Amino acid sequence: MNVYLLIANAAPAVEKSALQDTLEQFGWNPLAFFSQVISFSLVAFLLNKFAYKPVLAMLEERKKRIEDGLANARQVEEKLAEATQAAEDIRGKANADAVKMIADAQAAAKVVTEREGQRAVAQAADIIQKAREAGEAEAKRLMAELKKDISRLIVDSTAKVTGKVLTDADRKTIVDSTNKELAA
Repeated sequence: MNVYLLIANAAPAVEKSALQDTLEQFGWNPLAFFSQVISFSLVAFLLNKFAYKPVLAMLEERKKRIEDGLANARQVEEKLAEATQAAEDIRGKANADAVKMIADAQAAAKVVTEREGQRAVAQAADIIQKAREAGEAEAKRLMAELKKDISRLIVDSTAKVTGKVLTDADRKTIVDSTNKELAA
């Protein structure tokens, strides 16, 4: 009420009654008003210190984490794109290397096949040559046996036809003449 009186004393006398009447009409109590101002200021200060600032700090931290997450997501996308490109490059190189290896293997196989074919032909020619030589040797051996048998038969036939016993010189002469005739 003291404040009320101070305000009332400070105003001119004419206005004092009009101001008092207005304040009384609205039910204004200066003590209640100032206590409410102090309570509101105290509550506003406490809310600002313990509620508003921590909530703002938490929101700022959350905003920063979201921005960091988005930046990390962009980096991961870029790295994924790079990795995908690198994988494609490696796959392409591997395919090219595989095609080259297959071509090299086919060329090597062709060379080996040709070489083995030539070796087989050479072996076949060698076998044929050996067979010819063996055939000729067998033919010579058979011819020698045949000459020997024919010479023996002729000597025996001559001995029977002439009725005499042939000497070694006679036999030699007959064998030589038979061999000459067979050779011709």
